Amino acid sequence: MAAQARSPIGVFDSGIGGLTVVRTLMERLPFEDIIYFGDTARVPYGVKSRDTIRAFTRQITEFLLARDVKLLIVACNTMAAVAIDEVRALSTVPVLDVIDAGARAAVEITRKGVGVIGTPTTINSNAYARSIHALNPAVHVYSQACPLFVPLVEEGWLDNEVARLTAREYLKPVLEEQIDTLVLGCTHYPLLKPLLQEVVGPGIQLVDSAITVAEQTAAALDRLGLHNPQRVAPHYQYYVTDVPLRFQTIGSRFLGRELTHLEQVRW
Repeated sequence: MAAQARSPIGVFDSGIGGLTVVRTLMERLPFEDIIYFGDTARVPYGVKSRDTIRAFTRQITEFLLARDVKLLIVACNTMAAVAIDEVRALSTVPVLDVIDAGARAAVEITRKGVGVIGTPTTINSNAYARSIHALNPAVHVYSQACPLFVPLVEEGWLDNEVARLTAREYLKPVLEEQIDTLVLGCTHYPLLKPLLQEVVGPGIQLVDSAITVAEQTAAALDRLGLHNPQRVAPHYQYYVTDVPLRFQTIGSRFLGRELTHLEQVRW
């Protein structure tokens, strides 16, 4: 068990958005080693078939399990919506995902209703609504796709008038409903949190799945006795399937620090 406790946490995403989850894990669990996998050569997953997404997800899961991770985190909402059962069937270690984490947090917070914003694929999958209703069928859920948020974040337009007007337009129908909680159903969206809070106002609480999944991870490590016993500087390793132009810049913005120990995987 001690050897397993010293093993890294595995985190994966279809691209770089899951680095917001890694960033939160670094802050919450500062002594844990982390391996991140971003499938940057095949992103976006949202335009691909369910069978293709499931096949890619299996491939990445097997890659991380071969590196002796002690826990897996599916940091991609599309993968979690379409292929979480594939990951759980393959995995020999505990599996957490951003959709379950976000749904649980929303159910705990809300007293009136929950809004969910995400990419079209995540929203069309209805995965958040299903997860929320599985926990509490009485909660009203209102979903809204926000396809322009991802390119805005990757462009670094986090606090300008274009981003503000886009957010107001997307959130207008959601804010007409009786909600007190808004789930950020995409790992890019935490970078827009200050702007989104400004648009929705102080009466609505934002649920950041990166934070909630980090809390779930800490609780799971507690429960299973898997916290790294070594209080030394952690090792972070990043694997990607392509290193596109601007990747280092965008990745560092998501991570909140310089992106180092980056290795390209060629299938």
